[in-house]
Amino acid sequence: MIVCIAEKPSVARDIADVLGAKDRRDGYIEGNGYQVTWTFGHLCTLKEPHEYTPNWKSWSLGSLPMIPPRFGIKLISNPTYEKQFHTIEALMQKADMIINCGDAGQEGELIQRWVMQKAGARCPVKRLWISSLTEEAIREGFAKLKDASDFQPLYEAGLSRAIGDWLLGMNATRLYTMKYGQNKQVLSIGRVQTPTLALIVNRQLEIQNFVPKQYWELKTVYRDTTFAAIIRKSEEELILEAEKNKEAIAAGKKPKKEEENRGIDPITSQEQGMALLEQIRNSPFTITDVTKKEGKEAPLRLFDLTSLQVECNKKFAYSADETLKLIQSLYEKKVATYPRVDTTFLSDDIYPKCPGILKGLRDYETFTKPLEGTTLLKSKKVFDNSKVTDHHAIIPTGQHPQNLTDMERRVFDLIARRFIAVFYPDCKFATTTVLGVVEEIEFKTTGKQILEPGWRVIFGTPGAQSQEEKEIGEEENVLPVFVKGESGPHLPNLYEKWTQPPRPYTEATLLRAMETAGKLVDNDELRDALKENGIGRPSTRAAIIETLFKRNYIRKEKKNLIATPTGVELIQIIHEELLKSAELTGIWEKKLREIEKKTYNAAQFLEELKQMVSEVVMSVLSDNTNRHITIEKAVQEASANDKKQDGKAAAKEKDASKPKRQSKPRKKVTEAKTDAPEAMGNAPEAKSETPLANTSQTQVVEGQTCPLCGKGTIIKGKTAYGCSEWRNGCTFRKPFES
Repeated sequence: MIVCIAEKPSVARDIADVLGAKDRRDGYIEGNGYQVTWTFGHLCTLKEPHEYTPNWKSWSLGSLPMIPPRFGIKLISNPTYEKQFHTIEALMQKADMIINCGDAGQEGELIQRWVMQKAGARCPVKRLWISSLTEEAIREGFAKLKDASDFQPLYEAGLSRAIGDWLLGMNATRLYTMKYGQNKQVLSIGRVQTPTLALIVNRQLEIQNFVPKQYWELKTVYRDTTFAAIIRKSEEELILEAEKNKEAIAAGKKPKKEEENRGIDPITSQEQGMALLEQIRNSPFTITDVTKKEGKEAPLRLFDLTSLQVECNKKFAYSADETLKLIQSLYEKKVATYPRVDTTFLSDDIYPKCPGILKGLRDYETFTKPLEGTTLLKSKKVFDNSKVTDHHAIIPTGQHPQNLTDMERRVFDLIARRFIAVFYPDCKFATTTVLGVVEEIEFKTTGKQILEPGWRVIFGTPGAQSQEEKEIGEEENVLPVFVKGESGPHLPNLYEKWTQPPRPYTEATLLRAMETAGKLVDNDELRDALKENGIGRPSTRAAIIETLFKRNYIRKEKKNLIATPTGVELIQIIHEELLKSAELTGIWEKKLREIEKKTYNAAQFLEELKQMVSEVVMSVLSDNTNRHITIEKAVQEASANDKKQDGKAAAKEKDASKPKRQSKPRKKVTEAKTDAPEAMGNAPEAKSETPLANTSQTQVVEGQTCPLCGKGTIIKGKTAYGCSEWRNGCTFRKPFES
């Protein structure tokens, strides 16, 4: 008998239908020589500290670092899971062959391997590797089954990730909780969670410490067209440009062409501006140059998971987690391909299937009809085998979508339009740059005109237009015809402006920052090169952001992500860059990807992590300052998608505010399934969901040592207590009791 094991019951049913297995049994479906069974995501997990040695049951600094000589797995304690596991175990013990039908990704591989390992499977194992759940894809997958050994590096990468998260999460969480948390709140530290929180906190501190500077802009209107005075770039801007060029060269991309740094100095005083205004007021404006360049814009890239989450957040305000659930549902409804992908390309073998997929998009016949009977465009920006590893970009399967919710339909619409657009011609446009001069002061204006819309017709209606399209569209202003040498009167004016602080992160911009380890990158190709060093994986970033909400380290204000006081203080109290640097975490992520590609050794990665954990423990234990975290009540988020949970949240908060009779942190009930290995090790016992208490208030007395920095003393201000070291960057602040 051949045993097939899928990741969830619905997928098992789809596979059983294709294989001709019709007889439903308790925990599996049988027939035609097959027994098709399933897990519920994770059935097994890494053992908890006390299961290695009783000494690790209680939290104490003396027991750190906890490094088991050999890691073990256990069955998750849940009656439903235990019953299903025993069914799987019985089937596997008698099987002639096992076919691993888990999700075709790192996490899916780990889930099924752990179950087979725990069940003591001894027979040969094959792997089903498919990118969609259509009947055709499943049949094709079974016709081309692969050896399980081909996916050993994928399993090793997943195992290394899980062990790495355990090592860092378990040790650092206990270390910081016992050292700085005063047992009032679990201070959850995670390999990806903490650097992500650091991105939000650092941006927030930049905004808080931002000092706006006043400046003025000199503009003039000539022939109903506004021209702006050309401003010479500052030294800082030139350095930033040089750094971006270096990054592009390092990533194997073409650097931006250097331009002459011309124009007037920035106008930093009104007097300077008024003097320039008077200088040009009564002199004629002369056109010195008219340049018209025609260009092309290739269609927007196909979606990977991150870009889909970014677009849905910008366009519909969906959270990363909501978008992941929606696209997962579309995958299970067989209308979209496998979602947990980090490539925007398709492999060459998909090209012959594209006419059939387009034909299946019956609701989009207006756009697909012109492509019928033609040879479809095959761009290297879409079809490139070298850019596709396990899976290709997210595209429709060609099955007609039925019974979709409104939210699912919106997500499907984005995917379908992007897919159709890649077979349309480039958009042709003309950019006109006009230069003028008055009394040796140069002015400039730019206009853009669409000559042939090409693929942009697909995003023509405001409802369907993508975020990128709207941004492009805002620049479109057709200029009148100017002739070099023409001259005439103009109306100059001076405009007061203020420099603006950086914007707070939204989920969309945070996902992009995680993808590029915190570097601000607009260029698609350069972003691709930096993905290797991104923090987290596309499939787990949503879970990391949700974890930060659950820990009350961040909250939402409209679409902005704001760090809570506890979140800010946690990052400020961590002096070990290894724990909070997005760049360093990105390097570990790169090594995990290299393990997957067999270019890096898993054992070496874990040795490095063990060494790092030991160094962090030594560093924190040697800290003799009196620093600790001030616990403040977290502001509950009341966004649309959370309102339904307000009652539960209020009840939880009420419970959390009750005094606790305990001398050390206790475990909360563990979650049965985690979507991401990163979720392991982000909590005191790997999977706890919420801190033990949120509402403890630290007593503040004037003259005492600052609880945050440990250097200054508490001083009394007009509305709050603060630290005497505030000039040196300490942000401790506690408002007077009302």
